[in-house]
Amino acid sequence: MKLLVDSGSTKADWIAIDENGKVLFTTQTLGLNPEVLDKEEIINRLDDKFDISHNKEKATHLFFYGAGCGTDRMKDFLTIVFKEYFSNAAISVHEDTYAAVYATTPKDEKAIVCILGTGSNCSFFDGKVLHQKVQSLGYIAMDDCSGNRFGRHLLRGYYFNKMPKELAKEFEEEYNLDADYIKNNLYKEPNPNAYLATFAKFLIKHKDDAFCKEIIKAEMKDFVENYIMQFDNCHDVLVHFVGSIAFYLKEELEEVLEHYNIKIGNVLRRPIDGLIAYHILNK
Repeated sequence: MKLLVDSGSTKADWIAIDENGKVLFTTQTLGLNPEVLDKEEIINRLDDKFDISHNKEKATHLFFYGAGCGTDRMKDFLTIVFKEYFSNAAISVHEDTYAAVYATTPKDEKAIVCILGTGSNCSFFDGKVLHQKVQSLGYIAMDDCSGNRFGRHLLRGYYFNKMPKELAKEFEEEYNLDADYIKNNLYKEPNPNAYLATFAKFLIKHKDDAFCKEIIKAEMKDFVENYIMQFDNCHDVLVHFVGSIAFYLKEELEEVLEHYNIKIGNVLRRPIDGLIAYHILNK
């Protein structure tokens, strides 16, 4: 049994397939970002799902594609945790961009592949290998145009009294905006980046409001200039996107990319289905 996992910071999609590619089960856990979780919390999230904990000894391979796995240190850390948990499985840990590449890019084709979800990422795929110009410093310093960045803007806009009154009123009705509650989630609870990203739904819902529109456009421009335009060939290859932010703000994304004369390619909400086809072809 092979386990294929596409993990962001908020959630992780799991699919188990047999040698012929038949789906045995699908499930979802909370995200397994090693940058913000310790071993105990990762194990707790695995144990919380019966399909995973009940079948852990049956797994022969685990292919994990995850946010926070861009460095060897984090890959090694997760590999050790997974090897202990899935004791009979060969473990393969990759950064989440590889899942996005395999799901969006035809075999051997060159492309720039971006992730816009809870966090953000951008790489050039030369048909064989991923190349990155920017090493992420995490959600506090980077993650342009991500869900957590949008959440940060909304909270700041609300608390600095810059959010329009009618919008602020609806914001208050939809979220717990008590300062102590917010600070507890930001500084004491696991996954503060995922907490911030929960506010992105509100931004997307009100994307035509001038206040929200300005935030979206500014973040998209920052992402293009700080990430995509690091690659000299960004005007010559397609730029693919994966993630809920890209998926639900596709029209806005197309408009910004057109301004920079950059060609948009595939835009997928999640890459997990594409991973099945990839691993069947490359078993």
